[in-house]
Amino acid sequence: MLATASTAVALAAADTYVVVLALQDMMNGVGLGVDALQRATPIISGFLLGYIAVLPLIGRLADLIDRQRILTGCLALFVVGSAVTAISAELPVMVVGRFLQGVGGGGLVPATLALVADLWPPGRRGTALGVVGAVQEIGSVVGPLLGALILAVSDWRMIFWVNGFAGIVLALCIVACGRRAPRERVGAPVPVWWRALTALAAVATVILLGLALWAPDALTTSIRWGGPFVPYGDHTAHLLTPIGVWGLAALAVVLALSVRFWWPIARSVDVIGAVLIAVALGALVLTFAASDPEKQVVGPLGWWLLPLAVVAAALSVWRHRASEHPLIAPGVVVGRVRPALVVSVCVGTAIVAIVVDVPVLARLTITDSQTQAALVLLRFLIAVPVGALAGGWLLRRLGPALIAAPGLLVTALALACMSRWDAGALDSWLVPTVLLVLAGLGVGLAIAPVNDAALHDAPQAAHGVASSLLVVARMVGMVVGLALLTAIGLHRFYGRVQSLPHPTQAQVTDAGVLQVQTVFLGAAVVALAAAAVALLLGRHVSAPADQPALSTEVTRSR
Repeated sequence: MLATASTAVALAAADTYVVVLALQDMMNGVGLGVDALQRATPIISGFLLGYIAVLPLIGRLADLIDRQRILTGCLALFVVGSAVTAISAELPVMVVGRFLQGVGGGGLVPATLALVADLWPPGRRGTALGVVGAVQEIGSVVGPLLGALILAVSDWRMIFWVNGFAGIVLALCIVACGRRAPRERVGAPVPVWWRALTALAAVATVILLGLALWAPDALTTSIRWGGPFVPYGDHTAHLLTPIGVWGLAALAVVLALSVRFWWPIARSVDVIGAVLIAVALGALVLTFAASDPEKQVVGPLGWWLLPLAVVAAALSVWRHRASEHPLIAPGVVVGRVRPALVVSVCVGTAIVAIVVDVPVLARLTITDSQTQAALVLLRFLIAVPVGALAGGWLLRRLGPALIAAPGLLVTALALACMSRWDAGALDSWLVPTVLLVLAGLGVGLAIAPVNDAALHDAPQAAHGVASSLLVVARMVGMVVGLALLTAIGLHRFYGRVQSLPHPTQAQVTDAGVLQVQTVFLGAAVVALAAAAVALLLGRHVSAPADQPALSTEVTRSR
């Protein structure tokens, strides 16, 4: 079960990075030219929005429903999103597909972490947590390589068809691996005829919407069968056709019929609180993720979205206190969960600073090729999963603080050295490789100890929520941390350029290097702060329970 779930996590992580190489082809596929790169931003931010915004809700559902059903449900969303993206011929449809991929892919991580906490008692989770952390980071390496391999033999759509097929195989493996015990029924039983009617409506939805979005030439150009594909009025959208409207109507029927399945569970979840948290996180992501990190800090709609995020966050806090059953129960963020969240934010900031600015420095100083710049970064990306595995293994003998704190200190020192790189630093091979490997190993060492400490102190009934909060904290650290460090770096960049009466190209390049140095220095300070906070994660190995008490949900996941 762990191997299958971890492979699914790696698949979702790879999909995060696979777009890097295929973005231009995807833009062409929906009618966008090279000069419309800003309009293509939602292709990336849509995935990120889905990945982060609904994580707390999925974490809560993972505590109410057995992990196997959550994993298969998330994979189902991922498969649907992959298929929608693969057949999309319009930007809004592609963004919806990427959003569904993000929701499904993001939900796999907290469900898998909670699964580890279920199947291994405290003191024995280290290796398993290290495996999950490692495969998640391996996805960042495999994603671009997989994309390049598929693009060499086919087009960009095949990438998402492969993702969908892999998701189906993994879902079947999870069903085969899991042995579900009898469980207490929630709500009244759903009649067989209702299930059959819902399935029939779902099949009709897939066929109608699939044909509407795909719009095969054999049908659209046919005198006999082409009528349903003719758009209404002056519209050009594929969904604004008779067959598209029929598909949307079938989808509405499916949603109405499905209420009987999910309503008993929804009554146990603070839906209003989940919506408010999703709005706050979504607005925060779109504020910063839609910007170009080399030129700006806040995206085009950032000054409107940021106040929305603040208001939604304030309302979610009020809802949390007023609700009888809040989405995040009062006893979840306790003990070492708090420093674990802080360290996760800082780790996200350190990782994204390296992932973004090392290629920036490479393009400024040694190459114009995005691929060659990514190869410089590969040294860091390979070291992170190695560090994650080592950190999980060391948890057998050392407490989380004694692993995470030294690792993050090594990362801070490496980043401090990187902040002194000049325009010729990447011309050599040895020193940059050593520093990037040390930074990756240090960050990787902290992944499993942070998760282990948080899952140990969080209530067993809230492992899903706690795991989702850790993932959210890390992603928020990536988005917000990069924006803040970039703001400082851009301030120094423009200050240097404006101080020159007639700047030459070499002087502008030096100013760009100064910006990168500033980001690295800021990330070093953040990593140093994370090392200090990591000392609160505990210096002793968690004592394993002789006979861990397993709830019905845990038995189900086994």
